[in-house]
Amino acid sequence: MTRRPILLAFSAALLAGTSLAAQAAAPDPKAILTNYANIGEATYGDAVAGAQKLKQAVDGFLAAPNDASLKAARQAWVDARVPYMQSEAFRFGNPEIDDIEGNVNSWPLDEGLIDYVDANSYGTKSDSNPLYTLNVVANKSLKIGNKTVDASKINEDLISSLEEAGDNEANVSIGYHAVEFLLWGQDLHGTGPGAGNRPATDYDTKNCTHANCDRRADYLRAASNLLVEDLKKMEAVFAEDGAARKRLLADPQAGLAAMFTGLGSLSYGELAGERTKLGLILHDPEEEHDCFSDNTHNSDFYDEKGMVNVYTGTYTRTDGSVIKGPSLKDYVAAKDAGDSARIDGAMKDATDAMTVLKQTADSGKMAYDQMIGPNNPEGNKIVQNVVDTLVAQAKSWEAAVAKVGIKITVEGSDSLDNPSAVTQ
Repeated sequence: MTRRPILLAFSAALLAGTSLAAQAAAPDPKAILTNYANIGEATYGDAVAGAQKLKQAVDGFLAAPNDASLKAARQAWVDARVPYMQSEAFRFGNPEIDDIEGNVNSWPLDEGLIDYVDANSYGTKSDSNPLYTLNVVANKSLKIGNKTVDASKINEDLISSLEEAGDNEANVSIGYHAVEFLLWGQDLHGTGPGAGNRPATDYDTKNCTHANCDRRADYLRAASNLLVEDLKKMEAVFAEDGAARKRLLADPQAGLAAMFTGLGSLSYGELAGERTKLGLILHDPEEEHDCFSDNTHNSDFYDEKGMVNVYTGTYTRTDGSVIKGPSLKDYVAAKDAGDSARIDGAMKDATDAMTVLKQTADSGKMAYDQMIGPNNPEGNKIVQNVVDTLVAQAKSWEAAVAKVGIKITVEGSDSLDNPSAVTQ
């Protein structure tokens, strides 16, 4: 992904038009950042709790693998995504989070690294990835470059060591999407209706399908355990003595820049570009974020909800309690009411577009991978509207950044900035 420089680093002279009264009404940046860190800690705390419930559901499924327990584990995965996706607004402006994120939410993945795949749809090799069909579940000895790895026991250490094996980002061995693949299996429906449909018997050692049920269970258990531990690390960076909280409060102007960077980068380069426009350009379900479970509409919706949380300084926890305090919204409103109104409008438009996306998928009318398919103008329009409103939302923040006198660099995407490059 590229970084897209935008505006910013304005002198005090540019702020001279702002009235002293308005400036006095602006909240203290340290108060904004304290509330931001509190929301970050709470959001990741809820993500930890969701992952722990997922782990419990996985343990229950592995103890008694059947259709009902598999359904419960899948639902726990979907539920766990709700708080985590709201946390992504904290990612890009905080290196402490970005350093861990690869272990938690890396995507897309070459799933043949982990387990069996359908050769007709997946293929048997990749020119860009020698480990395309490594199949850890089926092989007790792994050849990685010139090295032979003992995989006789699948555990947390082994699967962690395989993350980005061979320096290839497609070799995703841990995190939400590894667990997703192990629960759902491949989605073999292309842009037609239907998600992955892995049978529960893939984990039933007494009635095993696709062989290696015990090793597959070890992999799923280890990946679920690691997810909890990595999310705890994310939660810790916003704790009272956490590295991110300390850094943000040590330099309030840089802290505000981090907040805007996180919002702009997620809205523009990551969500509008890499996760949405790219799949729409290529009409490729492999570019769907939650591609095994057909849960992308929810992940996208809660990404937007997370951006609203950060900008408004308000977060409703999983237990219903609310964290609220001084916010970027308050700060921008004090600097320029016009900018504030434009941002509110842009964020409402993005939320409305995401709501249409979510409701269309939730209704059963069209899943996300159907919406991005070729010859589907209705679905394509729904997704394109999401892209357009996310871009407009990011641009509305650009104008506001000028009023706070800081400089940021926002993630870009060839899908938006140079679309011809992605089709070559």
